[in-house]
Amino acid sequence: MRVCATSSVWQARASFWAVASAALTLLLPSIGQAADQPLRLVSPGDPYAACDITGDGTGTNHPAAEEEPNLSANPRDPHNVIGVFQQDRWSNGGSRGLTSTYTTDGEHFTTVPLPFSHCAPGGLAYQRASDPWVSFGPDGVAYASGLVFDATTARNGVAATTSYDGGKSWRNTTELIKDTDAAFVDDKNAVTADPLHPGTAYQVWDRIQQVTTGPHPVFDGPGYISITRDGGRSWSTAKPFVDTSVVPNSQTIGNVIVADPRDGTLYDFFEWQTYSDVNATTATDIHFAMVRSHDQGRTWSKPDTVATDTSVPEVDPNAPTDSTKALRAGSGLPSAAIDPRTGELYMAYEGSEFTGGKFDAIQLVHSTDGGHTWSGPTRINQAPNAPAFTPAIAVDGRGTVSVTYYDLRFLTPGDTTTLPTAAWLVSFPRGGEQYPSERRISRVFDWLQAPVAGWGHFLGDYQGLVTDGPGTVRPLLVEANDSQPLNSTDAFTGLLHPATAPTTATPAAAPHSVAPAHTTAHSTRR
Repeated sequence: MRVCATSSVWQARASFWAVASAALTLLLPSIGQAADQPLRLVSPGDPYAACDITGDGTGTNHPAAEEEPNLSANPRDPHNVIGVFQQDRWSNGGSRGLTSTYTTDGEHFTTVPLPFSHCAPGGLAYQRASDPWVSFGPDGVAYASGLVFDATTARNGVAATTSYDGGKSWRNTTELIKDTDAAFVDDKNAVTADPLHPGTAYQVWDRIQQVTTGPHPVFDGPGYISITRDGGRSWSTAKPFVDTSVVPNSQTIGNVIVADPRDGTLYDFFEWQTYSDVNATTATDIHFAMVRSHDQGRTWSKPDTVATDTSVPEVDPNAPTDSTKALRAGSGLPSAAIDPRTGELYMAYEGSEFTGGKFDAIQLVHSTDGGHTWSGPTRINQAPNAPAFTPAIAVDGRGTVSVTYYDLRFLTPGDTTTLPTAAWLVSFPRGGEQYPSERRISRVFDWLQAPVAGWGHFLGDYQGLVTDGPGTVRPLLVEANDSQPLNSTDAFTGLLHPATAPTTATPAAAPHSVAPAHTTAHSTRR
């Protein structure tokens, strides 16, 4: 990877701001305190509360728990927004189903079940669903994506559905791939509508094949793609487009396409993981990479390296070895965006370069030559001594870059009973020529109240952020509710105006050291 000369400027400015913010002091808010511009609840009730899940496998189901949000704004009407999230999360993978929430006036939202599981009216006959994603095309058609699978059989795949009325209803639900062999697992899907070609959208995901015994052991996880060119009425046969077989025991994960609205070039970002053997227990190389297409997804380049993944385990800093307080956030998953005017590419991710491997910060790299070369990382989060998680990034037509994330700056040393968490918005002009500004956009909540999913307390592997009209961005994120086991998390959204000057910085005491990650990695993240 060649490093752009601008990286030293970014790092110098980030270091200056870290010193400046460390000198500021504010009173620590208590859990439950609202921000000065709180977001609005958009997940009231539970559309799957009456669903019979007695045959859907073992595990703990968390009713009314919303997780892992994503959203998209209609380019023809910024008041028309669709958000999606997991509904009723299971402890051991997926949820009862996926839910969408839409607005036609930018303020009042209505929830609609997505037809991806048997709990949804007219849904596919799968027990569980996960990884919701949504994207509007230039004609106002919206495409949704979800993982579908059973907990009691090997059936699993990726499904698509389409809305022609701004999210009020969903049609043409299609199984893009259907695996019934336990050796194949589909994971981490995303959908992106083509900004220049109405009716065209791209679904991408990783498909892992793992056989650890017998005469032909294998571990392989290529990126897969399926394309619609008729507005979601039909989709192409799913096929690999990122070949991981060239490096034994490798996989992609977190594939997500961003499209250049100037010429239609597609950029697919993902993490490339390589392991020592087919058991996929010890990672030998983990880095972020990117492939591009200039012909609407028909052919793709070879991968270019974007950045090394240096993320470390996501834990409660005051109890890093307590497995009951492990966290699950967005490490290893890229969030990418493109400047619609210049084509400059940005990728935000969790990494530990700026903390000496002790904990994760939110890092950003950028490219001005179509992803062939990348800057070195700069740190985006503004509390230098607090771990930060799960970035989402968006760039508006003026070149303003906005990033949202969670952090733990309000955690005090010795507190092992709660984990005060808040979401933040940082914005800065194109290219990072001024210091970032920051403000809190959520109340302070206790992350330990969120459901345990997989290996830790879970808010989602990602959160949503889009530009939504001139000079505004719209996040969609999850907060945990205090002492509400029957409604442990909720989703929130609202319009925000990116600020132009630093507004808030409240560094916490330095957390305990955490051992570097990637001795063991997770190949699937349902």
